[in-house]
Amino acid sequence: MRFFVGMFALLGCLVTVPVAAQKKDVVAAPARLTPPLTTDTQNLLLLDLSTGGRVTIWLRPDVAPLMVERIKTLTRQHFYDGLAFHRVIDGFMAQGGDPKGDGTGGSTLPDVKAEFNYLPHVRGAVSAARSDKEDSANSQFFIVFQPRLSLDKKYTVFGRVLDGMQYVDAIERGEPPANPSRIVHAYIAADNPPAYMAGPPAPALGAPVTLPGTASGPDAAKPKLAPAARRAPVKKAPAKK
Repeated sequence: MRFFVGMFALLGCLVTVPVAAQKKDVVAAPARLTPPLTTDTQNLLLLDLSTGGRVTIWLRPDVAPLMVERIKTLTRQHFYDGLAFHRVIDGFMAQGGDPKGDGTGGSTLPDVKAEFNYLPHVRGAVSAARSDKEDSANSQFFIVFQPRLSLDKKYTVFGRVLDGMQYVDAIERGEPPANPSRIVHAYIAADNPPAYMAGPPAPALGAPVTLPGTASGPDAAKPKLAPAARRAPVKKAPAKK
């Protein structure tokens, strides 16, 4: 049986196939748009993190115009200021952008249609978080610590960290973290933001307070005893005659 299959295959190779039959319909890939320059301040997102510095993210409207526009809109509304990174997995990614802080929240704007593209989920990639529904991205995003190419074309990559990745690496881990790191401020570089400023310091507790009777040392005041209650003199009954 193997012999006959081999013979038929050989005969098939000897038969000339018409050129027209060899042609297949070829679908041309869509032309790639030119990405913005890495110096284009209109497409640079600045995240001042509580981990100690500023992160510069190159936005890519050429591949994800809807998500980039959403990020710009929310940033200029100061939506991200003060929000925590609520889900941070070591060796994977840091997720933030949720006003509820538990992964279930978003902005009041409609969800964004998926824009899966050719950009890979490599270290420093910034991608839109979503639910099981493809068109459910809104305000949340994640920054990749280490390559996770299995996510390619399943989540919308819309940017890449250009500078300050060390501050991303320093984000507190946890799901959720015990002491979450936060976005102190978020800016678009074209809006002339101020230089990086750390978040407000923890409130000072003031000088130690010594409660009465708890001080120590030779000069410590001894607690005073409450004065004994004064009793009215008891009158004796007159003696019987």
